[in-house]
Amino acid sequence: MGGKCPSRKVKKRRFSHKTARRSKFLLKADDAVYEELQKPDGEMKSTLPLDEDLPGMGQYYCLHCDRYFANVTVRDEHFKTKRHKKRVKQMMGPAPHTQLDAELAAGMGAPDNGLKLMSM
Repeated sequence: MGGKCPSRKVKKRRFSHKTARRSKFLLKADDAVYEELQKPDGEMKSTLPLDEDLPGMGQYYCLHCDRYFANVTVRDEHFKTKRHKKRVKQMMGPAPHTQLDAELAAGMGAPDNGLKLMSM
């Protein structure tokens, strides 16, 4: 006697509140984070400015993942996660693709005709 309701053919897809929450704090793209990591140590800020809109007043930040944390313990737990370790390994490798790379691959950038030969 059980079974599915005959009037409901397709399962309703409901809006996920997690996606709305995730988009609240926009993350930098991979190439922007990579450029920031390549800067010399003198240019990086040792103390972060206070910001009431960010978690933990913006004081606990992971540069590789571009995330803010509520306190030191949460940030230190994040450093031990698989996601963070993968991100560090990715950022220490070759440079990620940029918008210029995408345009060149699509044929919208400057043409590459190879090496120029000397004319006689």
